[in-house]
Amino acid sequence: MTEPRRDWAAAFALVAAASLIGRLLDSEISQTSQAMIYLAAVVLASYKLDRLPAIACALASVTAFNFFFIPPRFTLAVEHHEHLIALAVMLGVALVVNQLAAGLRNESQAARLSERRARQLQRLSKDLIEAGSEAEVRELGLREFESAFAGPCLIALRDELDAAAPRDSTRDGLRCCVSEAAVLGPGTSRWPGLDAWFVPLGDKGHVFGAACVRPALAADVDAREHAQALCSLLAHALWRLKLSADMAAARSEVERHQAQRTLLAAVSHDLRTPLAAIVGAASSLQAQRDRLAEPEQRRLLASIENEAAYLSIVTENTLQLVRLAGGSLQLRRDWESMEEIIGSVLARVRQRDPTRRIKSRVPRELPLVKVDPVLIAQLLTNLLDNALKYSEGAVDLTVQADAGELCATVKDRGAGVDGEDAQRLFEPFVRGERSSGERGAGLGLAVCRAIAIAHGGRLTVRRRSGGGSSFCLALPVEAEQPEQAKA
Repeated sequence: MTEPRRDWAAAFALVAAASLIGRLLDSEISQTSQAMIYLAAVVLASYKLDRLPAIACALASVTAFNFFFIPPRFTLAVEHHEHLIALAVMLGVALVVNQLAAGLRNESQAARLSERRARQLQRLSKDLIEAGSEAEVRELGLREFESAFAGPCLIALRDELDAAAPRDSTRDGLRCCVSEAAVLGPGTSRWPGLDAWFVPLGDKGHVFGAACVRPALAADVDAREHAQALCSLLAHALWRLKLSADMAAARSEVERHQAQRTLLAAVSHDLRTPLAAIVGAASSLQAQRDRLAEPEQRRLLASIENEAAYLSIVTENTLQLVRLAGGSLQLRRDWESMEEIIGSVLARVRQRDPTRRIKSRVPRELPLVKVDPVLIAQLLTNLLDNALKYSEGAVDLTVQADAGELCATVKDRGAGVDGEDAQRLFEPFVRGERSSGERGAGLGLAVCRAIAIAHGGRLTVRRRSGGGSSFCLALPVEAEQPEQAKA
């Protein structure tokens, strides 16, 4: 049974119940009391049922009271004028009570609806504070729209509407709503013949999208204003996210420019010094080569070679650090074998290690890692060069797989690092206080850490027992290995 039929059935059931109670108490109560029983049924119907069934209940109550209890009984005739006046007064009171009760019911329903909507706006505002993306904002907004309206409802952001998509009436309405930055639909001055409200997310000049709300009744102004309030909260959240993203981008740009200025200022001395030495040695050879002895010429040529090599290292590390810090370096990742990378690194480094101080232990059947082999080779080369430069004795290079990571460790017996030094060694232009007289720009370890972070790994250092340092590169190992690794 549908809702209207239930109301009509309930109205006549109340009249029947009042008549039955009046008949059962006929010998115990007066006609006035019997009229009050019918009036109670009218009040109950007015408060619980729709307007027409409640009015029908009032008319049926007066008719039943006349038929069952006003002489002559079981007819609709009225014997005395007093009874006719009483029936008229009863009908008027019943209709007035019906009107007042219906108004009270409507006001109660409106108050409860307003409270529910206010709580919904409060809940949504709290949830939007924690939203960290446009997708989360849209999901929260769609949830609240579906809770407040029967639907179907839709929220579309501006990027989605600008993108190529099949045209339909709903999307056309959303696009028009965004372009006009105004509410469209029933009860508005724009497109009142539509079957839905189209509400913009934002004001003119800052519209982030639009919402399609159904059902949309022209007379339901409160519902339309509630939809606008929901969209206003969503627009404020999207505006906050945009401002946060713009601020983060601006802060990142400022930090990038500041880092570049600091980098150029700090490295200028390390570039000028070898350049001056190269220019001085080359000038001496060019101007006085005939008067210089053979050993002196070899010394000047060796100086040029050493300064040029140092200049090449500083320049490469500087450019690499700028590219890594600025995010402009694209990693060329592929499945690589750590044994092959270390083999190529040792082949190059041992040209500068005639006494073969580097001792390597690399087990077989290590898992493959998805890395940029050139950058990882540069990282390991920097670590080994530092170990050879700042320590004496053997340098150990070991590799092991453990707990989803592949760890490559370079150990030396140099001066070692203290706890405070260990935290600062990976910053640009910072060198350990216990470094030897070997010169350096303090960029190698900063580049190494940047490469490790770019691969989702980490580079750590700790002091070895008995003296020296241990640098550990940990790279993530993916669970799904390529087929050739499983063979």
